[in-house]
Amino acid sequence: MKKRMLALVMSCLMVAATGCGGTGTESSDGAAQTEAAETTEATETAETTTSDASGKVWKIATDTAFKPFEYTDDNGNFVGIDMDILDAVAKDQGFEYEVQVLGWDASIAACQAGQADGMIAGASITDERKESGWIFSDGYYDANQSMAVEASSDITGFDDLDGKSVAVKTGTMSATYAESLADQYGFTVTYFEDSPTMYQAVVGGQVAATFDDTPIMAANIKDTGISMKLVDGTGNDPASYGFAIFNADNQELVDMFNKGLANIKSNGTYDEIIAKYLGE
Repeated sequence: MKKRMLALVMSCLMVAATGCGGTGTESSDGAAQTEAAETTEATETAETTTSDASGKVWKIATDTAFKPFEYTDDNGNFVGIDMDILDAVAKDQGFEYEVQVLGWDASIAACQAGQADGMIAGASITDERKESGWIFSDGYYDANQSMAVEASSDITGFDDLDGKSVAVKTGTMSATYAESLADQYGFTVTYFEDSPTMYQAVVGGQVAATFDDTPIMAANIKDTGISMKLVDGTGNDPASYGFAIFNADNQELVDMFNKGLANIKSNGTYDEIIAKYLGE
């Protein structure tokens, strides 16, 4: 605006110098200077807006331990399928992000409160979650839930759970799956905040079994040697994991995730990530 006012003042001075008999050339020059000033101001505003948008750092919340999707490795690095997919998508789409390692419940709460922009934590895409305010990306991995028991247990199926307690992680698809079977098979459900803690409850005999995502339990049994085994025939139908937001104003982030996911699937990066952690 300062440039615009300067142009107007200069125009008035030029008209005053030539008097009322001026040719009009000076007035045209003043209008041109005013228009140029306005154009410069609009350009400066546009450049500021572009700079603000390009400087956005998206805050992405995640779980603390959901191996092999997110976990801390032996070197103290936070790694996993979700972390590698997020990184590859961000590089493909050219956006900046920072990961907030909060835990499952805390990640949801942070997104709902606007303290985080999105969440990636092996979250299954369900109609119930969509109806409650979750906004999902396209699916990036298909997984189901099943039951596991201590390695020497004689439990071979749901019928053996009558009168016993099973462990689940609060607010997860595995918890919903166990809850749907509890009355039919006569068991009670005990809730935990993370997978490693509930696995220890199984090994320690505090509960008879646990329900969790099948690839998570399989990876933990294989990689850590924990004294557990999967129970055949206890899996439900698979569902896709999705990246999630809880505020429609962040739809841009979901759109970028979807575009980036499609690209890393087509160029082979996605397959490399899955093979790195699961050997698939």
